[in-house]
Amino acid sequence: MGAPISGVAYPIETRHPGWPAKLGPLRVPAGILAVRPVRLRDAGEWSRVRLRDREHLEMWEPTGIGPWPDRNAYWSWPSQWLALRGLARRGQCLPFTITVDGRFAGQITVGNIIRASLRSAWIGYWVSSDIVRGGVATGAVALVTDHVFDFGGLHRLEATVRPENNPSLRVLGKAGYRQEGLFERYLDVAGGWRDHFCYAITKEETGDGLVSRLVAKGLAERV
Repeated sequence: MGAPISGVAYPIETRHPGWPAKLGPLRVPAGILAVRPVRLRDAGEWSRVRLRDREHLEMWEPTGIGPWPDRNAYWSWPSQWLALRGLARRGQCLPFTITVDGRFAGQITVGNIIRASLRSAWIGYWVSSDIVRGGVATGAVALVTDHVFDFGGLHRLEATVRPENNPSLRVLGKAGYRQEGLFERYLDVAGGWRDHFCYAITKEETGDGLVSRLVAKGLAERV
């Protein structure tokens, strides 16, 4: 039984259109960008980047259980990977790794997928501190958005961002998302309930695709 929305129950569908998939590549200022499913062997690079980039990431991410070093240690990845893979196989999540020039560069996830007559989900992402402002997050959002609309069977994606997170707001704006409103005290982030802007996009708004828009603007090249 799914969660009731406006009196209607939306069942969880046991299928996974659009998963697994490899997306790209695109040439962006930081290098050759690609998106692929998360892998168990991502553990080493995932942990190295997350531990190094604590100051860059922790202030924007939901408050977790336990200290940052434990939650992002090498040995904590296998359980996270298993959980993500399980959700993906049940059609509830599309978890991807972002790579630049073949190296681990971050994650991008489509989560809380609801199908039936809603066909909606959220999209979230983070990238390594050494490639910010390199077009990586914008390109990854465009690739994944096009994919879930064209092959994943979804109609709407949402992204929530703290008003203070200017880099992420720019990413969504450049990718083609529009601001819809403000969710007050929406998520527990960095130890407090924080307001978040809601950005969204629907399939009808993408035209020939978000990647095509980036290419037309000279922000990316197909490889």
